Amino acid sequence: MIILVINCGSSSIKYQLLDMKNDEEYDLLAKGLVEKIGLPEGCLSHRPTGKDRYEVELPIPDHKVGIQLVLDALVDREHGVVDSFEDIQAVGHRVVQGAEYFSGSALVDDDVIRKIEACCDFAPLHNPANLLGIRAMQNVLPSVPQVVTFDTAFHQTMEPHAYMYALPYEYYEKYGIRRYGAHGTSHQYVSQRGAKLAGLDLNNSRIITCHIGNGSSITAVRNGKCIDTSMGFTPLEGMIMGTRCGNIDASIVPYLMKKENLTPDQITGILNKKSGFLGISGVSSDCRDMLALADKGDKKADTVLKKLINDVAKLVGGYVAEMNGVDLIVFTAGIGENNPRVRSWICEKFGYLGITIDPEANKNSGEETIISTPDSKVKVAMIPTNEELVIARDTMHIAASLKA
Repeated sequence: MIILVINCGSSSIKYQLLDMKNDEEYDLLAKGLVEKIGLPEGCLSHRPTGKDRYEVELPIPDHKVGIQLVLDALVDREHGVVDSFEDIQAVGHRVVQGAEYFSGSALVDDDVIRKIEACCDFAPLHNPANLLGIRAMQNVLPSVPQVVTFDTAFHQTMEPHAYMYALPYEYYEKYGIRRYGAHGTSHQYVSQRGAKLAGLDLNNSRIITCHIGNGSSITAVRNGKCIDTSMGFTPLEGMIMGTRCGNIDASIVPYLMKKENLTPDQITGILNKKSGFLGISGVSSDCRDMLALADKGDKKADTVLKKLINDVAKLVGGYVAEMNGVDLIVFTAGIGENNPRVRSWICEKFGYLGITIDPEANKNSGEETIISTPDSKVKVAMIPTNEELVIARDTMHIAASLKA
């Protein structure tokens, strides 16, 4: 089944076209990125498998035009990988926030769209953009089944003591204020792949997945199901990130609002876009820049890196206690996959668990690898995440059930 996977941002569209034979066998036909939607100079970067990359710059006024550009590239005689639009049998979309409505992927219909709209307040930067992609695809390919996969769905197995905040219960009942988490498709994928790689029975395992990138979250996965995660009501909670502050004393918010005469939107912007690595360093939100600066003696960059390591260590340690042990720790996402030094520094904090890292194996940044030594009491792995594959699998199963 040929499936187009769409991941819409506010001004971008990431996509992959996959030919799914089954859950484990598939071919990546093409992938690409549409950027700067709504700006004077838009851009399409299309990478068909086995062919040269194709790039074009032109105005892209909205997501409908962006979707059409993607489809045109996929069927183009020179750069395309399928003969016609009719070859695309289903479309899968990433949606960030599904709240308590969705514990798994769903076929798009009017009710599903209404529920995604109802969740826009929980993810105002993401859900509206995700809806734009869904509606644009409905306009362009109206007869093709569409499926939505939610970042929050994997975390719906948490129990109330893990997802509730100690606020008056009426705020949960009235406004849905609770921990939802994020990066769920990534945590689901790498925990399953990690268990296979480490030779564990997923249904009898304790795994901690560390999705560390510009946005970061840590998740405790027991017997294949999430029992706790570090992101909360929004992706702001948890550890230090590229531009997000992570956990802070809630009283800081009204204090700063009074001192700086800030509106709610302004303080939200500071916490989400001007904090984290960027906020402390004053220079960059990129971990690679922090490493380079710290090597040159920059104290702020050094503080950023030490806070990153400390935050991960505290979260992992807490989840070890919550699960009464751990069998496998997995690193993934931009920093987790590509920074051996950061992985090594984090694992040095886990000597009490009997973890030892193989320096040679830890140099790997491209392929899934066990980076702990054979005698390590807890296994440690690096698994490149593949959220698009999770979406494609779910889309395949749901679309196939329509024909059954």
